[in-house]
Amino acid sequence: MEFSMKKLAASFAALSLVAILSLGTAQARSTFVTIGTGGITGVYYPTGGAIAKMVNKKKQEYGIRATVESTGGSVFNVNAIMAGDLEFGVVQSDRQFQAMNGMAEWKEKGPQTDLRAIFSIHPEAVTLVAASDAGIKNISDLRGKRVNIGNPGSGQRQNAIDVLTAAGLAYDKDIQAESFKASDAAGLLQDNRIDAFFYTVGHPAGAIQEATSGARKVTIANITGIDSLLEKFPYYGKTSIPVKYYPSAQNTKDIETFNVKATLVTSARVPDDIVYAITKEVFDNLEEFKKLHPAYTSLSKEGMLTHLSAPIHPGAMKYFKEVGLK
Repeated sequence: MEFSMKKLAASFAALSLVAILSLGTAQARSTFVTIGTGGITGVYYPTGGAIAKMVNKKKQEYGIRATVESTGGSVFNVNAIMAGDLEFGVVQSDRQFQAMNGMAEWKEKGPQTDLRAIFSIHPEAVTLVAASDAGIKNISDLRGKRVNIGNPGSGQRQNAIDVLTAAGLAYDKDIQAESFKASDAAGLLQDNRIDAFFYTVGHPAGAIQEATSGARKVTIANITGIDSLLEKFPYYGKTSIPVKYYPSAQNTKDIETFNVKATLVTSARVPDDIVYAITKEVFDNLEEFKKLHPAYTSLSKEGMLTHLSAPIHPGAMKYFKEVGLK
């Protein structure tokens, strides 16, 4: 009996060791990657989530486990990727251009030459949401008003500064500029702590639906008279926001403004096979991906290779060449 118990114990220990070794091997085969997004009420967060979900479905095949992190936005994501704290990030196309060329927040650091593009995603409209009682119908009406231009590290902050400058308004003198996150702006507007806020986002956006649905009446202002801005910066283009997305707003017709594009970026240090897997899953399942958010409706495979300023990562390029996109 004692001998049998010893054999049983030895067998159990051996099996346990095999299980531990097997688990260790399985874990060793898994590569964990994180996608930096933006505020949870914007489109970046569900975009990162959709990409992660697609890749995680094939975790047995690729050995990749993707997670999503809510962050401060484009500038944060670029800097975190360059520092190795994130593997991927959703970044505005203008911020990708500025990082690659050592402009704006990267003027002192210089060009971020290790930044790599994967593909572009949805268009993002520069949106000006204003309380109707503040009398703001266009950019010029912002003088002297309390305006949230976005937190440092967000893409929208520079968009707001650019458009204010084009309208002849200094953000640090002619308006009472606030630096809150976009996810906080709707509540601040409804609480009468600000008169308006900028948000560069794909539509429809939860934060703007929230802002337009409160007791304080809200109008989405037109952003016009900025042709000089569009000529100066090639990554900007004219667009409009369908009024049907925000039935509680005081608007009666589509809103005129301008836009950039959301892009997925990474670092040159991220292995080709990981970038290839992510690219393949999104492009092979594009119709499924497009159903996840109305902002993706107009996506096309060809269009997703535009607005890319950084060199395309070799892992993504491998896929594009396989399917004849490059």
